[in-house]
Amino acid sequence: MPRSFPIPAEYVPDLEHPLRWGVVGTGTIAQIVMSDLMLVPDAHLVGVCSRTVERGAALGASLDVPNGRPRPTLAVFQDIADMLPEIDVLYVATPHAQHIGPALAALEAGTAVLSEKAITVHYRDAEALVEASRRNRTFLMEAVWMRFNPLHVKLREMIGAGVLGDVLRVDADFSFVLAYDPEHRLFDPAQGGGALLDMGPYPVGLVQMLLGDPTSIAVHGSLAPNGVDDNVTILMRYPNGAAGIATCTMRLDGPRTATVMGSSGVWVDIHANALCPDRMTLHRPNGAPEVFEANIEGSGYVPQLREVQMRVRSGEIESPVMPHRDTLSTMKVLTDALAELGVNYE
Repeated sequence: MPRSFPIPAEYVPDLEHPLRWGVVGTGTIAQIVMSDLMLVPDAHLVGVCSRTVERGAALGASLDVPNGRPRPTLAVFQDIADMLPEIDVLYVATPHAQHIGPALAALEAGTAVLSEKAITVHYRDAEALVEASRRNRTFLMEAVWMRFNPLHVKLREMIGAGVLGDVLRVDADFSFVLAYDPEHRLFDPAQGGGALLDMGPYPVGLVQMLLGDPTSIAVHGSLAPNGVDDNVTILMRYPNGAAGIATCTMRLDGPRTATVMGSSGVWVDIHANALCPDRMTLHRPNGAPEVFEANIEGSGYVPQLREVQMRVRSGEIESPVMPHRDTLSTMKVLTDALAELGVNYE
Protein backbone atom coordinates (compact mmCIF):
# COMPACT_ATOMS: atom_id res chain seq x y z
CA MET A 1 0.00 0.00 0.00
CA PRO A 2 1.24 3.55 -0.72
CA ARG A 3 2.51 5.42 2.33
CA SER A 4 0.75 8.47 3.73
CA PHE A 5 2.72 11.54 4.74
CA PRO A 6 1.99 14.48 7.05
CA ILE A 7 1.48 17.68 5.07
CA PRO A 8 2.37 21.15 6.45
CA ALA A 9 -0.59 22.84 8.10
CA GLU A 10 -2.02 26.13 6.88
CA TYR A 11 -0.11 29.08 8.29
CA VAL A 12 -2.10 31.70 10.19
CA PRO A 13 0.20 34.46 11.54
CA ASP A 14 -0.36 35.82 15.03
CA LEU A 15 0.73 39.43 14.70
CA GLU A 16 -0.28 40.29 18.25
CA HIS A 17 2.12 37.75 19.74
CA PRO A 18 5.27 37.56 17.59
CA LEU A 19 7.92 35.00 18.47
CA ARG A 20 11.39 36.29 19.29
CA TRP A 21 14.21 34.60 17.39
CA GLY A 22 17.90 34.48 18.05
CA VAL A 23 20.66 33.02 15.89
CA VAL A 24 24.01 31.55 16.82
CA GLY A 25 26.49 31.84 13.96
CA THR A 26 27.02 34.66 11.48
CA GLY A 27 28.03 32.88 8.26
CA THR A 28 26.34 32.76 4.88
CA ILE A 29 23.57 30.35 5.89
CA ALA A 30 22.65 32.54 8.87
CA GLN A 31 22.39 35.57 6.58
CA ILE A 32 20.23 33.77 4.01
CA VAL A 33 17.85 32.05 6.43
CA MET A 34 17.42 35.06 8.68
CA SER A 35 16.70 37.18 5.59
CA ASP A 36 13.87 34.75 4.83
CA LEU A 37 12.70 35.16 8.43
CA MET A 38 12.01 38.80 7.52
CA LEU A 39 9.22 37.46 5.25
CA VAL A 40 7.44 35.81 8.19
CA PRO A 41 5.38 38.65 9.69
CA ASP A 42 4.99 37.28 13.22
CA ALA A 43 8.66 36.34 13.67
CA HIS A 44 11.06 38.94 15.06
CA LEU A 45 14.83 38.46 14.98
CA VAL A 46 16.09 40.12 18.16
CA GLY A 47 19.53 38.66 18.95
CA VAL A 48 22.68 37.08 17.58
CA CYS A 49 25.36 35.12 19.40
CA SER A 50 28.80 35.60 17.87
CA ARG A 51 32.43 35.20 18.84
CA THR A 52 32.95 38.90 18.10
CA VAL A 53 30.66 41.88 18.54
CA GLU A 54 31.67 43.17 15.11
CA ARG A 55 30.55 40.04 13.26
CA GLY A 56 27.31 39.94 15.21
CA ALA A 57 26.49 43.54 14.39
CA ALA A 58 27.35 42.96 10.74
CA LEU A 59 24.73 40.22 10.45
CA GLY A 60 21.87 42.62 11.09
CA ALA A 61 23.21 45.05 8.49
CA SER A 62 23.52 42.27 5.88
CA LEU A 63 19.92 41.03 6.00
CA ASP A 64 17.58 41.44 3.04
CA VAL A 65 14.58 43.23 4.52
CA PRO A 66 11.33 43.53 2.51
CA ASN A 67 9.76 46.91 1.85
CA GLY A 68 7.59 48.07 4.70
CA ARG A 69 9.41 46.12 7.40
CA PRO A 70 12.00 47.92 9.53
CA ARG A 71 15.51 46.53 9.69
CA PRO A 72 15.86 44.67 13.00
CA THR A 73 18.13 46.03 15.68
CA LEU A 74 19.95 43.01 17.05
CA ALA A 75 21.34 42.58 20.53
CA VAL A 76 24.77 40.96 20.20
CA PHE A 77 25.79 38.27 22.71
CA GLN A 78 29.02 36.38 23.07
CA ASP A 79 27.60 33.82 25.51
CA ILE A 80 24.60 31.73 24.50
CA ALA A 81 23.41 31.63 28.12
CA ASP A 82 22.94 35.40 28.08
CA MET A 83 20.81 35.32 24.92
CA LEU A 84 18.46 32.47 25.79
CA PRO A 85 16.28 34.41 28.29
CA GLU A 86 15.63 37.02 25.58
CA ILE A 87 14.33 34.69 22.84
CA ASP A 88 11.64 32.10 22.12
CA VAL A 89 13.38 30.26 19.25
CA LEU A 90 17.07 29.62 18.63
CA TYR A 91 18.33 29.02 15.09
CA VAL A 92 21.67 27.17 15.17
CA ALA A 93 23.72 28.13 12.10
CA THR A 94 27.23 27.16 13.17
CA PRO A 95 29.31 24.37 11.54
CA HIS A 96 28.04 20.84 12.32
CA ALA A 97 30.52 20.06 15.08
CA GLN A 98 29.36 23.15 16.98
CA HIS A 99 25.62 22.43 16.89
CA ILE A 100 25.22 20.34 20.00
CA GLY A 101 26.48 22.89 22.55
CA PRO A 102 24.07 25.76 21.90
CA ALA A 103 21.21 23.43 20.91
CA LEU A 104 21.47 21.45 24.13
CA ALA A 105 21.77 24.63 26.23
CA ALA A 106 18.62 26.02 24.61
CA LEU A 107 16.60 22.84 25.11
CA GLU A 108 17.61 22.63 28.76
CA ALA A 109 16.48 26.25 29.15
CA GLY A 110 13.12 25.58 27.50
CA THR A 111 13.94 27.52 24.31
CA ALA A 112 12.78 26.04 20.99
CA VAL A 113 15.52 25.01 18.56
CA LEU A 114 15.81 24.92 14.78
CA SER A 115 19.23 23.42 14.04
CA GLU A 116 20.94 23.27 10.69
CA LYS A 117 21.63 19.88 9.18
CA ALA A 118 23.39 17.65 9.82
CA ILE A 119 21.99 18.16 13.28
CA THR A 120 25.19 16.74 14.85
CA VAL A 121 28.31 14.88 13.75
CA HIS A 122 27.31 11.58 15.37
CA TYR A 123 24.13 9.63 15.99
CA ARG A 124 24.70 9.59 19.75
CA ASP A 125 24.71 13.39 19.88
CA ALA A 126 21.48 13.52 17.90
CA GLU A 127 19.96 11.09 20.41
CA ALA A 128 21.05 13.40 23.23
CA LEU A 129 19.28 16.39 21.64
CA VAL A 130 16.08 14.43 21.04
CA GLU A 131 16.15 13.15 24.61
CA ALA A 132 16.58 16.71 25.93
CA SER A 133 13.70 17.91 23.76
CA ARG A 134 11.39 15.22 25.07
CA ARG A 135 12.49 15.55 28.69
CA ASN A 136 12.04 19.33 28.70
CA ARG A 137 8.96 19.30 26.43
CA THR A 138 10.72 21.79 24.17
CA PHE A 139 10.49 22.02 20.38
CA LEU A 140 13.39 20.68 18.31
CA MET A 141 13.62 20.38 14.53
CA GLU A 142 16.44 19.75 12.10
CA ALA A 143 16.42 22.41 9.38
CA VAL A 144 15.67 20.19 6.39
CA TRP A 145 13.99 22.91 4.32
CA MET A 146 13.56 20.47 1.41
CA ARG A 147 10.61 18.80 3.15
CA PHE A 148 8.60 22.04 3.07
CA ASN A 149 9.24 22.89 -0.58
CA PRO A 150 5.86 22.97 -2.42
CA LEU A 151 6.94 20.36 -4.97
CA HIS A 152 8.24 17.96 -2.34
CA VAL A 153 4.89 18.38 -0.57
CA LYS A 154 3.10 17.70 -3.89
CA LEU A 155 5.22 14.58 -4.45
CA ARG A 156 4.26 13.19 -1.06
CA GLU A 157 0.60 13.92 -1.77
CA MET A 158 0.79 12.01 -5.06
CA ILE A 159 2.48 9.04 -3.40
CA GLY A 160 -0.12 9.05 -0.64
CA ALA A 161 -2.88 9.07 -3.27
CA GLY A 162 -1.39 5.98 -4.92
CA VAL A 163 -0.35 7.68 -8.18
CA LEU A 164 3.03 5.94 -8.16
CA GLY A 165 1.88 2.74 -6.48
CA ASP A 166 4.59 1.54 -4.10
CA VAL A 167 7.82 3.50 -4.31
CA LEU A 168 10.49 0.99 -5.30
CA ARG A 169 13.47 3.16 -6.15
CA VAL A 170 14.76 6.63 -5.29
CA ASP A 171 17.89 8.10 -6.88
CA ALA A 172 19.10 11.40 -5.44
CA ASP A 173 22.24 13.44 -5.99
CA PHE A 174 23.81 16.51 -4.44
CA SER A 175 27.29 17.07 -5.84
CA PHE A 176 29.57 19.93 -6.77
CA VAL A 177 33.27 20.54 -7.30
CA LEU A 178 35.22 22.09 -4.44
CA ALA A 179 38.98 22.25 -4.76
CA TYR A 180 40.81 20.66 -1.84
CA ASP A 181 41.63 23.28 0.78
CA PRO A 182 42.31 22.00 4.31
CA GLU A 183 41.44 25.48 5.66
CA HIS A 184 37.92 25.39 4.18
CA ARG A 185 35.19 24.32 6.63
CA LEU A 186 34.06 21.50 4.31
CA PHE A 187 37.53 19.95 4.56
CA ASP A 188 38.09 20.72 8.24
CA PRO A 189 37.59 17.69 10.53
CA ALA A 190 37.28 19.98 13.56
CA GLN A 191 34.18 21.54 11.99
CA GLY A 192 32.66 18.23 10.89
CA GLY A 193 33.77 18.70 7.29
CA GLY A 194 33.25 16.28 4.44
CA ALA A 195 30.60 15.59 1.83
CA LEU A 196 28.34 13.35 3.91
CA LEU A 197 27.52 15.71 6.77
CA ASP A 198 27.09 18.79 4.60
CA MET A 199 25.63 17.45 1.36
CA GLY A 200 24.59 13.92 2.32
CA PRO A 201 21.59 14.82 4.50
CA TYR A 202 19.69 15.85 1.37
CA PRO A 203 19.91 12.71 -0.80
CA VAL A 204 19.96 10.39 2.20
CA GLY A 205 17.09 12.30 3.78
CA LEU A 206 15.05 12.16 0.59
CA VAL A 207 15.42 8.39 0.40
CA GLN A 208 14.56 8.08 4.08
CA MET A 209 11.51 10.33 3.69
CA LEU A 210 10.04 8.19 0.90
CA LEU A 211 11.18 4.69 1.86
CA GLY A 212 11.73 4.84 5.62
CA ASP A 213 14.48 3.13 7.60
CA PRO A 214 16.76 0.92 5.47
CA THR A 215 17.35 -2.68 6.45
CA SER A 216 21.03 -2.27 5.50
CA ILE A 217 23.36 0.04 3.61
CA ALA A 218 26.39 -0.36 1.36
CA VAL A 219 28.89 2.48 1.09
CA HIS A 220 31.54 3.31 -1.48
CA GLY A 221 33.64 6.45 -1.49
CA SER A 222 36.98 8.17 -1.05
CA LEU A 223 38.74 10.44 1.42
CA ALA A 224 40.54 13.73 0.96
CA PRO A 225 44.26 13.89 1.88
CA ASN A 226 43.42 14.94 5.45
CA GLY A 227 40.92 12.12 5.98
CA VAL A 228 37.51 13.74 5.50
CA ASP A 229 35.13 12.10 3.03
CA ASP A 230 34.97 13.82 -0.34
CA ASN A 231 33.07 11.41 -2.60
CA VAL A 232 30.35 9.02 -1.38
CA THR A 233 27.67 6.75 -2.81
CA ILE A 234 25.27 4.95 -0.47
CA LEU A 235 22.96 2.10 -1.47
CA MET A 236 20.08 1.91 1.00
CA ARG A 237 18.33 -1.49 0.92
CA TYR A 238 14.66 -2.12 1.73
CA PRO A 239 12.29 -5.12 1.72
CA ASN A 240 10.75 -6.36 -1.54
CA GLY A 241 13.71 -5.12 -3.57
CA ALA A 242 13.10 -1.41 -2.98
CA ALA A 243 16.28 0.65 -2.91
CA GLY A 244 17.60 4.16 -2.62
CA ILE A 245 20.82 5.49 -4.11
CA ALA A 246 22.21 8.63 -2.51
CA THR A 247 25.28 10.34 -3.99
CA CYS A 248 27.25 13.32 -2.79
CA THR A 249 30.71 14.47 -3.77
CA MET A 250 33.01 17.46 -3.74
CA ARG A 251 35.09 15.99 -6.57
CA LEU A 252 32.52 16.17 -9.38
CA ASP A 253 29.74 18.40 -10.59
CA GLY A 254 26.55 16.37 -10.39
CA PRO A 255 23.01 16.78 -11.74
CA ARG A 256 21.63 17.69 -8.29
CA THR A 257 18.36 16.03 -9.29
CA ALA A 258 16.24 13.18 -7.96
CA THR A 259 14.09 10.46 -9.56
CA VAL A 260 11.35 8.54 -7.77
CA MET A 261 10.00 5.35 -9.40
CA GLY A 262 6.88 3.42 -8.44
CA SER A 263 5.27 0.03 -9.02
CA SER A 264 2.51 1.57 -11.18
CA GLY A 265 5.05 2.40 -13.88
CA VAL A 266 4.88 6.09 -13.03
CA TRP A 267 8.03 7.97 -12.17
CA VAL A 268 8.81 11.54 -11.13
CA ASP A 269 11.85 13.63 -11.99
CA ILE A 270 12.66 16.42 -9.54
CA HIS A 271 14.66 18.92 -11.54
CA ALA A 272 17.74 20.76 -10.33
CA ASN A 273 18.18 21.94 -7.74
CA ALA A 274 16.27 19.07 -6.11
CA LEU A 275 16.86 20.59 -2.65
CA CYS A 276 14.58 23.48 -3.54
CA PRO A 277 13.08 22.74 -6.96
CA ASP A 278 10.72 24.96 -8.89
CA ARG A 279 9.96 22.25 -11.48
CA MET A 280 8.98 18.58 -11.34
CA THR A 281 7.83 16.21 -14.08
CA LEU A 282 5.54 13.19 -13.70
CA HIS A 283 5.88 10.48 -16.37
CA ARG A 284 3.19 7.89 -17.09
CA PRO A 285 3.68 4.73 -19.18
CA ASN A 286 1.12 5.89 -21.74
CA GLY A 287 0.66 9.60 -21.75
CA ALA A 288 2.33 12.96 -22.03
CA PRO A 289 4.56 14.07 -19.17
CA GLU A 290 2.87 16.33 -16.63
CA VAL A 291 4.93 19.27 -15.42
CA PHE A 292 4.45 20.88 -12.02
CA GLU A 293 5.96 24.25 -11.18
CA ALA A 294 6.21 26.22 -7.96
CA ASN A 295 7.04 29.74 -6.90
CA ILE A 296 9.82 29.87 -4.34
CA GLU A 297 9.31 32.26 -1.44
CA GLY A 298 12.46 34.19 -0.62
CA SER A 299 15.43 31.85 -0.88
CA GLY A 300 13.22 28.84 -0.16
CA TYR A 301 13.38 28.71 3.64
CA VAL A 302 10.12 30.56 4.38
CA PRO A 303 7.83 27.47 4.55
CA GLN A 304 10.20 25.80 7.02
CA LEU A 305 10.25 28.90 9.22
CA ARG A 306 6.46 29.10 9.21
CA GLU A 307 6.33 25.46 10.32
CA VAL A 308 8.50 26.28 13.34
CA GLN A 309 6.28 29.24 14.21
CA MET A 310 3.13 27.09 14.13
CA ARG A 311 4.52 24.17 16.11
CA VAL A 312 6.11 26.32 18.81
CA ARG A 313 2.90 28.31 19.23
CA SER A 314 0.86 25.11 19.59
CA GLY A 315 3.20 23.74 22.27
CA GLU A 316 4.45 20.80 20.21
CA ILE A 317 7.97 19.45 20.64
CA GLU A 318 8.46 18.27 17.06
CA SER A 319 7.09 18.73 13.56
CA PRO A 320 5.16 15.81 12.05
CA VAL A 321 6.65 16.83 8.68
CA MET A 322 10.24 16.63 9.97
CA PRO A 323 9.91 14.52 13.13
CA HIS A 324 12.63 13.45 15.55
CA ARG A 325 12.54 9.84 14.34
CA ASP A 326 13.41 10.88 10.79
CA THR A 327 16.32 13.00 12.02
CA LEU A 328 17.61 10.01 13.99
CA SER A 329 17.06 7.61 11.09
CA THR A 330 19.01 9.80 8.66
CA MET A 331 21.73 10.45 11.23
CA LYS A 332 22.10 6.70 11.79
CA VAL A 333 22.76 6.16 8.07
CA LEU A 334 25.26 9.04 7.98
CA THR A 335 27.07 7.81 11.11
CA ASP A 336 27.25 4.22 9.85
CA ALA A 337 28.45 5.36 6.42
CA LEU A 338 31.19 7.52 7.93
CA ALA A 339 32.30 4.62 10.11
CA GLU A 340 32.50 2.34 7.08
CA LEU A 341 34.64 4.92 5.30
CA GLY A 342 36.92 5.19 8.35
CA VAL A 343 35.92 8.74 9.31
CA ASN A 344 35.39 9.53 13.00
CA TYR A 345 34.35 12.97 14.26
CA GLU A 346 34.13 12.09 17.96
